[in-house]
Amino acid sequence: MIAKNGSFLCIIGLLAIVMNFFNYVPKLLVWIYKWGEGPAWGIKIALVVVGGAMWWMGSKTPTGTEDGTPAGQ
Repeated sequence: MIAKNGSFLCIIGLLAIVMNFFNYVPKLLVWIYKWGEGPAWGIKIALVVVGGAMWWMGSKTPTGTEDGTPAGQ
């Protein structure tokens, strides 16, 4: 679950960064621009970094073994 949420945050942050170059703002993140351009960039970068870290840490959790049996059996 952490990996799913992390990848969502990372993708939203990356989309916001790319869309900013085309003068388009995702509706989900329109509120961050009320504080100015600098804080908006900080929030977008934080979304990518925190989302990437969550995805990386969530994908490291043991969910099973190579043969498909649950871990610990």
